[in-house]
Amino acid sequence: MIQGILQMLQQTAFSHFTVGNLIMFGVAAALLYVAVKKDAEPLLLVPIAFGIVLGNIPPQLTQILDEGGLLWYLSYGVIKGIYPPLIFLGIGALTDFSFMLSYPITIFLGGAAQIGIFTTFMLARAMGFTLKQAATIGVIGGADGPTTIYVASRFSPEILSAVAIAAYSYIALIPILQPPVSKLLTTKKERMIRMGPPRKVSKLERIMFPILVTIVSAALVPQSLPLVGMLMLGNLLREVGNVKRLVEAASRFILDTVTIILMVCVGASARADVFLKPESLKIFGLGAFAFVCSLAGGILFAKFMNLFLKEKINPLIGAAGVSAVPNSARVAQKLASEVDPTNFILMHAMSPNVAGVISSAVAAGVFLTLLK
Repeated sequence: MIQGILQMLQQTAFSHFTVGNLIMFGVAAALLYVAVKKDAEPLLLVPIAFGIVLGNIPPQLTQILDEGGLLWYLSYGVIKGIYPPLIFLGIGALTDFSFMLSYPITIFLGGAAQIGIFTTFMLARAMGFTLKQAATIGVIGGADGPTTIYVASRFSPEILSAVAIAAYSYIALIPILQPPVSKLLTTKKERMIRMGPPRKVSKLERIMFPILVTIVSAALVPQSLPLVGMLMLGNLLREVGNVKRLVEAASRFILDTVTIILMVCVGASARADVFLKPESLKIFGLGAFAFVCSLAGGILFAKFMNLFLKEKINPLIGAAGVSAVPNSARVAQKLASEVDPTNFILMHAMSPNVAGVISSAVAAGVFLTLLK
């Protein structure tokens, strides 16, 4: 009888769990806590956490990850880089670029905030990562999860789970990371700077913008086209005004569906034998460094621009140059309101914020072009 019970237990998952699996369950619990209790990016962290649970149930029994299994098929879209451009399609349909067009000088802040990508790339390379791994880690600094996953799927699938979870974790922590960096690098007087109201942008400008950006980005950095092109297609659908069904499909049904699938696949890829390695800790450390550098880069460049501008820029909006739309712009507004409740810079902060989305995709395209 005892022998029979032991044989039965061998057919269950309990006898196959490892210490690493239990640690990963703890990681999933931590992500769930942050998502639910702190309300930090729950749409992303909840499916990632559940994916981690799925991926750390002994695969020899579930076969969910094996060839022909459910997640094996779903992960095809990750491996082939299909899901990130589809997410960009939905983001484009949700994004209003008129703020950026009304105050185009702030586009440079979105570019400056990508400095974290390139500094982290060099640091990761110096720490022993390969060129392609270093590029993948550097892209975390753009605060753009889909772009990070897209580059990882092309360059370094072996570290995809670590860089993706690092990217989305730090995006969720924007309300915690951004304020101390912003306050450290700005004075109270600078945080009180008021900016003039943005000009009204015509419909023709809003329609021509995504078309021109697609052509220019494809001409300069062809490898950025899958991301930038789909982002601009979504935005064009939004701006033409008479394809509301397509806008709804892109911004709700496609975006939400692909987000669930992508996040679950990312979580499931974080198996204990893959994720629990010393290099994962290095990636998380480098990811934090990349975020701080990007936030600082945008702020410091805004201060540099103010040396030459008659109408000063509130440097708080420089930190919004990272691609975490619209969270980083909201944090910039909150910081401005703390010193002057009547100062509204949210619309101005949205300009470098959406510029950061484009800039991070272009930066990824540069890596994909030079290191292919």
